[in-house]
Amino acid sequence: MAAVLFDFSGTLFRIESSDSWLRAVLAERGVVLPEPEVAVAARALEAAGALPGGASPERLPQALADLWEIRDRSAELHRAAYTGLARQVPLPDPALYDALYERHMAPAAWSPYADAVEVLGALRERGISVGVVSNIGWDLRPVFRAHGLDPYIDTYVLSYEHGIQKPDPRLFTVACEALDVAPHEVLMVGDDRRADGGAAELGCAVHFVDHLPVSQRPDGLRPVLALAG
Repeated sequence: MAAVLFDFSGTLFRIESSDSWLRAVLAERGVVLPEPEVAVAARALEAAGALPGGASPERLPQALADLWEIRDRSAELHRAAYTGLARQVPLPDPALYDALYERHMAPAAWSPYADAVEVLGALRERGISVGVVSNIGWDLRPVFRAHGLDPYIDTYVLSYEHGIQKPDPRLFTVACEALDVAPHEVLMVGDDRRADGGAAELGCAVHFVDHLPVSQRPDGLRPVLALAG
């Protein structure tokens, strides 16, 4: 392979838990809630699918269904979709919904998988180009910089910057052109069979990893090294 493309959330990085997410925002805003209320609200936010990069909604409100399908095409759509889901859960201060959205973009909210640096470094040593192709509504580059992974990434292709979201093969085309490689020389690595599998339509090889907590997936990326050659 001349290049490897990686998805972001659930592939190279994992978002914090809904409980950690809510507690961080409550602490930042100086909002004190009884412990049982915090636990209930965190569970409700998770069920609502309000944490980007977290669980999908258990039941998508009809009013948000159309927005949900195109949420990754712009920053505005992304924010509207996720704050809309969060507002399904009663919280003591309306400002908390936007604060929760802001928190999920903070580098501290994300952890790289344990083998991410190892695998990216090995690809760099072999002269294999690396790109990140993500369905997302915000700039994830600061997350990579904060965790020391940015030096291993040659290009970032983010859906909201192009108005196109995976599985549309045009987004993978942008990445191939940025790296100056032919699709048949590229391996796409992701956790979503529908979205990331769209690279196969372009002619890329595709490999899937499990979207698990960091502690439960210590070496899920290592097979990429054998596949990349």
